[in-house]
Amino acid sequence: MPATKISNKNGPRSISDDISDCISIKSLTDHNISYHVCSSPLNCSKNRSPERKDRDAMEATEGTQQPHLVLANKLFLLTHSDVADIEKVRLRDEVTAAVVADDMAPLYETLTSGSVLKLDQKVLDSMRVKIDEELKKLDEKIADAEENLGESEVREAHLAKSLFYIRIGDKEKALEQLKVTEGKTVAVGQRMDLVFYTLQMGFFYMDFELISRSIDKAKKLFEEGGDWERKNRLKVYEGLYCMSTRNFKKAADLFLDSISTFTTYELFPYDTFIFYTVLASIISLDRVSLKQKVVDAPEILTVIGKIPYLSEFMNSLYDCQYKSFFSAFAGLTEHIKLDRFLYPHFRFYMREIRTVVYSQFLESYKSVTIEAMAKAFGVTVDFIDLELSRFIAAGKLHCKIDKVAGVLETNRPDAKNALYQATIKQGDFLLNRIQKLSRTVTAAFSMQARWLGRAGSATTAAWIMH
Repeated sequence: MPATKISNKNGPRSISDDISDCISIKSLTDHNISYHVCSSPLNCSKNRSPERKDRDAMEATEGTQQPHLVLANKLFLLTHSDVADIEKVRLRDEVTAAVVADDMAPLYETLTSGSVLKLDQKVLDSMRVKIDEELKKLDEKIADAEENLGESEVREAHLAKSLFYIRIGDKEKALEQLKVTEGKTVAVGQRMDLVFYTLQMGFFYMDFELISRSIDKAKKLFEEGGDWERKNRLKVYEGLYCMSTRNFKKAADLFLDSISTFTTYELFPYDTFIFYTVLASIISLDRVSLKQKVVDAPEILTVIGKIPYLSEFMNSLYDCQYKSFFSAFAGLTEHIKLDRFLYPHFRFYMREIRTVVYSQFLESYKSVTIEAMAKAFGVTVDFIDLELSRFIAAGKLHCKIDKVAGVLETNRPDAKNALYQATIKQGDFLLNRIQKLSRTVTAAFSMQARWLGRAGSATTAAWIMH
C-alpha cells in the first residue's frame, strides 16, 4: 500500500527543532515512517442493488473503515500543506474516482468550487442524471410500500432513501430523510443505528454541533433501553468527539473503557484506536494509572509494536529515558500532524506532553543544573533554558531558574496547604450563598406578614414573624 509522503523544504532538523512550538515536520522517509492511507476503491459492485450497496457502504465489517471517512481523510491530506505534490496527484485521482463512483454530485460541486478538483461538466451532468433516476425509483418503492406492504417495509424503503442521500453527500437532505425514517421506527436499537449514521456524517463534515446533539440524543435513547454493543460503540464515538474538541482527559477515560470491547471499525482500525488511546492517556493519567491501564494493558501491548515510535514513546516516558523519549516524540509528531482529528490540536498536544515530561523530571530534584537536564534530554542548554522559561511564565512548571549559577530550583506547592486553602475558599463561598438565601427568605416572610397585618389578621402575622 502506498505511503503518503511529506515534503521537506528546509533540510534535516534537530530534535530541538522538532519539538519546538514552531515545529516543521521532516520527510517521512527520514524516519522510514509509512503513514498509510486506505486507497481501496469504494465498493460499488454492479451485481448489487443500490439499496444493498448503500447498506453495505454504511455498515462496515470488522477491520473495514466506513468509505466516506476514508474519503474524508484523503481530502484532508489533499489540502495539507506538508504533503508532497506527487502524493497529491495520486490522492486527487483517488478522490475523483471515489466521488464519481458514488455519484456524489453535491460534494463534487463543493470541491470544484473550492479548486480542490477540476470541474468536468459532463461528469457532473451524468451524476445528476443518475441521482434523479435513483431517487425516482426510491420514491416509487416508498409509495408501493405504503400502499401494499407493512410498516417494516415502509421503514426499510425510507431508510434506503436516507442512505442514498448519505452516499451522494447531500447532508441536509440526508438529515431530513433520517428524521422521516426515525418517525417510522419503533425499536430503540434501530433508532440508535440512525443516530450512528448521523454521527458518521458529523465526523465526515467535522460538524461538532451535530455530533454533540446526536450523542446527547443517543444517551437519552439508552435510558429507554439498548444493548451493550451499541453502548460500547457510543463510547468510542464520544471519545473521538472529546479528543477532537481537546477534552483529552474524558477521551482517555472513554477509550480505556472500550479497549477490550472495541467493535467500532467503521470509524477507524484498531491500531488507530490504540494510537489515540495512548496519546490521550499519557497527558491525562498519573504514573500509577498509566502503568496499570496503558503500559501493562495486554490489549495495547499486542498492537503497539505495529505503530512506529509509539512503544518507545510510551515506555521511555515511564522509564524516565528522556533522550529516547524526545527521539520517539520527534517521529510521532509527523503522525499527529497528518491526522485529521489531531492536527487542529497539534501545538496544544506538543505543549501538554512537554509539560508532563518536564514535570516528571523535576519531581525528583529540589535543585538541578540546567546542563544536567539538557544532557538528560539530549538537547542544548539554550533550548532547555528557553523551553522552561516559557512554561514557568505560563504557570505550567513550579520552579525558578538561577541564570547566574545555571541551576533550576523547584518550588512545588504543598498539596495539603493547597487543599486547605481550597476548602476555606469553598466554605466562604457556601456561607455567602446561605446568607443571601436567608436574607431573601426573611424579606419574603416580612412582606407576607405586612400584607396579612393590613388584612386584619394580626395573630397570623405575628406567628409568621416568629
